Amino acid sequence: MSTETYRQQFPALADKAYFNYGGQGPMPQAALDAIIQTYQQIQSLGPFSNQTNAWIGEANQKTRACIAQELNVPLTSIALTEDVSVGCNIPLWGRVWQTGERILLTDCEHPSIIAAAQEISRRFGVELDFCPLMATLNQGNPTDAIASAIQPQTRLIVISHIIWNTGQVLPLGEIVQACKAINPSVRILVDAAQSVGSMPLNLTADGVDYYAFTGHKWLCGPEGVGGLYVHPDALEDLHPTFIGWRGIVSDASGSPIGWKPDSRRYEVATSAYPLWMGLQAAIALHQTWGTPQERYQQICHLSTTLWEKLQTLPQVRTLKTTPPTSGLISFQLENQQHPQLVQFLEQQGIFIRTLKNPDCVRACVHYFTLPSELDRLIDGIQAFQ
Repeated sequence: MSTETYRQQFPALADKAYFNYGGQGPMPQAALDAIIQTYQQIQSLGPFSNQTNAWIGEANQKTRACIAQELNVPLTSIALTEDVSVGCNIPLWGRVWQTGERILLTDCEHPSIIAAAQEISRRFGVELDFCPLMATLNQGNPTDAIASAIQPQTRLIVISHIIWNTGQVLPLGEIVQACKAINPSVRILVDAAQSVGSMPLNLTADGVDYYAFTGHKWLCGPEGVGGLYVHPDALEDLHPTFIGWRGIVSDASGSPIGWKPDSRRYEVATSAYPLWMGLQAAIALHQTWGTPQERYQQICHLSTTLWEKLQTLPQVRTLKTTPPTSGLISFQLENQQHPQLVQFLEQQGIFIRTLKNPDCVRACVHYFTLPSELDRLIDGIQAFQ
């Protein structure tokens, strides 16, 4: 199947040159159909019938299994959440914090994660440290930058697998190994907003403790479905933050007596269950195109092509001075008219976005981005100038 034909399964791409996968991916028609059909099925059975309640349990299992296969992790390690922020807040708030303990973040983390850490600091007297990761984009060693910032009282390290504003890919396994060699008890939380669906993963080998992700970005699923991977060794010292019937075990009388034995203990209660089926359909479509490794190779090929084309524009400076290893390409204009550029391009049917820190424009390419879209973007930038 040609890329042009494949893209016809994404209605939103019919009239757009789309470069905002890092914000939200367009859903394929199969996902839309699955959501609608499931809502209709639930109404037909009865929203709170025995049949529907039994189906919810099966759908939960199948959705977690689908995600686990895509992430190459055990089914029992996956909890279903709504998005990355919820997934990150579970381990951020799920430990018993003591005054004087420390959280280490990088200077590239998303504002929502920084805000959560600041509130933990305010409530519990936890100290926050920030390591200078932005400076390692083009030179330096990110592993050394993170490891050298660990202190004796550091209890949690928060990093991103792919940095959301620069596209830098961190050597996750190397970082985990280095940090735990310094402090074996430290836990590592990874914001995986930009990595799940865009690159192959080996979380078990990497040894990461918590990996929070969403289905609505690179997986092109519906907004409102995400997940949290929890390493089996990290279960017992991570207490549930939000508590509901999906995460508890009850006795014969219905009284709660404990938590589910696996990562389901971090799930809560009623969700928009048809969205699960939409995410399953989106993942299944990606898998028909190729393996995670094959998709990642195509993403890198296309992002490198765009990066090279941007080098030919004298008024443009890419943040990364070497070819990218992710689908995110951030750049700046000499005149700094970034919001105006984004608005101008959107009027031409070309969709990118601005970022505030650093002040730049970000374009994202997926494995099914067309070369002609790259040319449209370059031509649009030139026309704006």
